[in-house]
Amino acid sequence: MIRIAGIDLPEQKKIAFALRYIYGVGTKLAQDIVREANISPDKRTRDLTTDEINRIQRSLERFAVEGDLRRIVNDNIDRLRRIKTYRGMRHSMKLPVRGQRTRTNSRTARGGGKRKTVGALTKEMAAKLEETKK
Repeated sequence: MIRIAGIDLPEQKKIAFALRYIYGVGTKLAQDIVREANISPDKRTRDLTTDEINRIQRSLERFAVEGDLRRIVNDNIDRLRRIKTYRGMRHSMKLPVRGQRTRTNSRTARGGGKRKTVGALTKEMAAKLEETKK
């Protein structure tokens, strides 16, 4: 198993797709890294040599990925909360931040959870309900 930036990459996938398992590496960045490291895009992760792995790691060092990127994002959110911006308050209340509607959607964010059917009960369920009340 190949480990890059603290992540175990899947061995059966092509390297450009396997690199996307790293937080902060998307399609374009993965393709750029493979091109810069001079590796065939059709090569599978399990077929990489140690030299190729080192070239990938060297090219990844230029970017904020995994722990560094997560810390940067969390620091930005904490700063918004601290200065009490609208976005920071929405983060604090665990509501959608980017203008999405909350009247009908975002049930899990608002605490409503799974949808429940309200209304008609079968006779058996009504009888059970009456028994539990007694």
